[in-house]
Amino acid sequence: MTPNPFLGVFLHWLGGLASGSFVVPYRFVRRWSWETYWLAGGFFSWIIMPWVMALLNTHDLLAVLGETPSSTLFYCAFFGMLWGVGNLTFGLSVRYLGVGLGMAMVLGWCAVVGTLAEPWYLGEFSEKLIVPFHGNIILLGVAACLAGVFITGLAGRTKELELPADQKLGQVVEFDFRKGVMVAAVSGVFSACFAFGLASGNPIKAITLQHGTDTIWQGLPVLVVVLAGGFVTNAAWCLYLNVRNGTGFQYASSEIRQASPPAALSAGFGEGGPVAHVPADGRKDPTPVPLVWNYVFSAAAGILWYLQFFFYSMGETQMGAYKFSSWTLHMASIIIFATIWGVLLKEWRGASPKAMRLLRLGVATLLLSTIIVGYGNYLGATP
Repeated sequence: MTPNPFLGVFLHWLGGLASGSFVVPYRFVRRWSWETYWLAGGFFSWIIMPWVMALLNTHDLLAVLGETPSSTLFYCAFFGMLWGVGNLTFGLSVRYLGVGLGMAMVLGWCAVVGTLAEPWYLGEFSEKLIVPFHGNIILLGVAACLAGVFITGLAGRTKELELPADQKLGQVVEFDFRKGVMVAAVSGVFSACFAFGLASGNPIKAITLQHGTDTIWQGLPVLVVVLAGGFVTNAAWCLYLNVRNGTGFQYASSEIRQASPPAALSAGFGEGGPVAHVPADGRKDPTPVPLVWNYVFSAAAGILWYLQFFFYSMGETQMGAYKFSSWTLHMASIIIFATIWGVLLKEWRGASPKAMRLLRLGVATLLLSTIIVGYGNYLGATP
């Protein structure tokens, strides 16, 4: 199949839209703690959807995985588990730095490491990115992505600094720049391990193609293994929190207990991600628990989350020899659509004109970075 980088960019935009949108259904989950709805949605993201989509769109999935070398399966799952660590420590970086600065630092590290580590590790950095002109264009796109991440982070930080003192304290209770920078670096590097897991799955792609799978679906069996590794890390942490917080009953019961969050959920960031500010006694709020609807909305969130990598795996097949640049496109697209959702959901209401100008400039820079990377890939694919 002849690569089509601009189609690849579009598919990565769709992946970014799915990733930027997956948190929206979670807003309708009521009276469940973070660890409960995160694991419920994650079961769809990391277990159900990868298997369903791979079974529907590829050939002989079980046989393909059975023929895969055990070392390949190990590294795919291992990097998936490391990605899970980055996924969970993201919440800590936001705790110490705030949403704007924390997200900018994590995604900045993630974009750089996830994009450039692969060609450096394979000894192709100079050959693919320094010597050829189109490689320079792709590097320029990566730099533009970093600039866009920095500007949107600056917009978020500007908005945080403009908040009244009482609201500012509620958002960044434990501001600690040094500790936050260290945690953000760890989170960004470990989050980038997802890209390494996908790269480790190249033998799986070769085997599934031999079984007759269409080129555009070759990445789906890899997601089955990588996301299973991510599930292990996330499930372990969520179940630990269920035990520690006494919230395990929420999976099967509509009963209102002391650990039940209030109906009007106030989401913040705590250990491992957004957690509810649970009152001293949840029984004081008589609002019933919509158990079935909680599962419906968690499933919707989980399906949207999975679709980001469904489209990612499709877009990667269109990027030719420079498919590692897909990670930059993915990071940029996530921030673009997450920011758009933030504006639509009034999260930027009351922000100053300065903050909004920075926000618009950051999104425009990120959008430009995806076009630059796509153009660089187009030049590299053109004889």
